[in-house]
Amino acid sequence: MKIDPCYKGPVAHVLDASKSVTVASALLGDDAADTIIDYKEEYRLLRENHASRGQQKTYIPYEEAVDNRLTIDWSKKQATKPKKTGIQVFRDTPISTLRSFIDWTPFFSTWMLKGRFPDILNDAVVGEQAQQLHHDAIELLDELASNDRLKAHGVIGLFPANTIDHDTVEIYADDSREVVLARFHHLRQQLKKAQGQPNLSLADFIAPKGVLDDYTGFFAVTAGDGIEALLAQAEADHDDYRSILIKAVADRLAEAFAEYMHWKVRTELWGYTHDEQLSNDELIREKYQGIRPAHGYFACPDHTEKPVLFDLLDVEKHTGIYLTESNAMYPASSVSGMYFAHSETKYFQVGKISPDQVEHHARRKGMSVKEVEKWLQSNINYG
Repeated sequence: MKIDPCYKGPVAHVLDASKSVTVASALLGDDAADTIIDYKEEYRLLRENHASRGQQKTYIPYEEAVDNRLTIDWSKKQATKPKKTGIQVFRDTPISTLRSFIDWTPFFSTWMLKGRFPDILNDAVVGEQAQQLHHDAIELLDELASNDRLKAHGVIGLFPANTIDHDTVEIYADDSREVVLARFHHLRQQLKKAQGQPNLSLADFIAPKGVLDDYTGFFAVTAGDGIEALLAQAEADHDDYRSILIKAVADRLAEAFAEYMHWKVRTELWGYTHDEQLSNDELIREKYQGIRPAHGYFACPDHTEKPVLFDLLDVEKHTGIYLTESNAMYPASSVSGMYFAHSETKYFQVGKISPDQVEHHARRKGMSVKEVEKWLQSNINYG
């Protein structure tokens, strides 16, 4: 969409690295000129189709989107106060604890095997390969659980919180709500909705200040402490398969850690669903109350909010996770995000936003419009 028109040489997009060999061969072959022309024409048509789809969408002014926000009758709500507010640290969480929370389906996607676990193990086409991969992953988990070479650390924070100016959530030091520890600035949908459908923002799910004393939470977990030594050993052994397997299993453990901590928060640390009885499959299908959106994803696409979370929880000190200059987490097998508890909460996509919201967002954050546009490039509906 963006690179091809600006680059005089050939540009080709592939779904995974393994297919790049075929493309490179075609671009180096006798028919390279025709191949380049074909790609140029294909991407021209894609851009035209993309532009025509965008023209069919209608976006409303930011203030109108705010007026069409989700309205919750907070007078009929009673916020559950966490049993303990503030920061809680979880060091050296056993691998054996996390493995029962693993969602295996994405693991097979890492190896380009399509299918839902456990059905994929009996698939007529990829079943045998899936069984071998699963067997090797279980062996690796057994090894990691016994030798303690891969460690999992986490930190959570549960705090008093309220929404101000519709899209900003203030985090307070205690229930007096006088000392503001942090402010999180959320984005709101601006796509014109059907009658009766609200333009959502995550801030809608936290009660306005002065209406109800509400609460929210944050987390950061990793299953990557020690992974570098494991990968270095695999590299020294020239074992590429083991290297990929370690990364894939560590990623699954990090996601399992996030699932485990959310369960622990709901049923114990916050306790707003203390009597919850869900199977692992029901957890994977998110049948529980509340959500845990992560910065950079659909409901909160602004990565520059992530450092606020990391400062609030002192994440690097407690877990060893740190942010790169692009606000990516390292180790890569890490997950961070927010906890929303109310029954009305749900995942949604902010989608494209207009210049008026970009300007409003920049003012709230104390950033320049240009900088906000850089970070939210894929979410702006202009330029």
